[in-house]
Amino acid sequence: MPNTPELRATCSQFLSEHKDLVADLTAFVGLDGFVDDIVHVVDQRQDAQNYSRLNTITDLSVRLGDAAGQSTNLELVSQRTKIGGNGPIMANALARFGLHVTYLGCLGYPNLHPVFEEFSKRAELHSVAIPGHTNALEFLDGKVMASLLTSLNDVNWENICERFGKQQFSAKIMGSSLVGFVNWTMLPFMSEIWEHVLSDICKGKPKTSRKIFFDLADPEKRTPEDIRKALDLIGKFSEYFDVILGLNEKESFEIAEVLGLPKQDVDPDGISTNMQGIIAEIPIKTLVVHPVRYAIAASRDLISLVDGPFIEKPVITTGAGDHFNAGFCLGQLLGMDNEQSLLCGVGASGYYVRSGRGPNVSELADFMADWPVATD
Repeated sequence: MPNTPELRATCSQFLSEHKDLVADLTAFVGLDGFVDDIVHVVDQRQDAQNYSRLNTITDLSVRLGDAAGQSTNLELVSQRTKIGGNGPIMANALARFGLHVTYLGCLGYPNLHPVFEEFSKRAELHSVAIPGHTNALEFLDGKVMASLLTSLNDVNWENICERFGKQQFSAKIMGSSLVGFVNWTMLPFMSEIWEHVLSDICKGKPKTSRKIFFDLADPEKRTPEDIRKALDLIGKFSEYFDVILGLNEKESFEIAEVLGLPKQDVDPDGISTNMQGIIAEIPIKTLVVHPVRYAIAASRDLISLVDGPFIEKPVITTGAGDHFNAGFCLGQLLGMDNEQSLLCGVGASGYYVRSGRGPNVSELADFMADWPVATD
């Protein structure tokens, strides 16, 4: 897995030399929004202050399986309450880099929810609905997201036009260096919104090299027909933008199955083969997949893989993928190649899971220059 000191030194120097250009970049991101409670699940409680946690998702599944036919109680201990949703976390990470960011989503209506107050100091925020709520059950091997989503039904074309304005929506989409549409799975009207963007905003406009980023966000609960329709719509944006589609490891296999691709092993070779099949089916410029320990980018004629700074006991994992996406997009906007952009992605994610916040560009450059030793 190529991630050499030379690559890190080159990227660190590039970021340091080009950080002033970031202020000229703009991003328009949406359309979700959540209040996230990051929680641990108690295994054994010793007293009012002390407990041991369930460390793995397997531990949780055993606890639940043992309760089948009976009942059980899960005690959740909140670690922190924070902004949530793929969009707000990615947009906040981009704003920390120094981009001029506009965010549209469900952050509170008619007034912003207080959890987004700090975010509002970094970015221009607009909201058309109240946020969803997620209990993010964090484990050492992943997380389980339990969400209340009804309010996301209000994120639709009619409310965007009435509460934000079609003209303003169009101006942001057609005038930003980067457009990001994320969390398709949890937004039931996202495909309809994309159809309107294509027919009412983009149609007749010339193709540009501006970037548009899509993240489906765990589409397992959606039907294969819905997923296929979303992929077809994403492909149509290639007439107007350089399209980047981001997936995690699990999502990459789900998409491959929907497209009828042959089953592959869950390893870098299998993922790379899936990616080549996906990009052959969907006319996009770049496909990115980010497992926990590494990341892969595929373009029509190139596969690039970079390993990340894995840590066994992260401070936080919820939002790590969104920080990866922000870092990868930063690299692409600055003109880096896929390999260098992947390093920006795994670097931003690695910094975040260690510190609990995203880096600015100087901090990302320093992180690359002083790369941590991965812990198993």
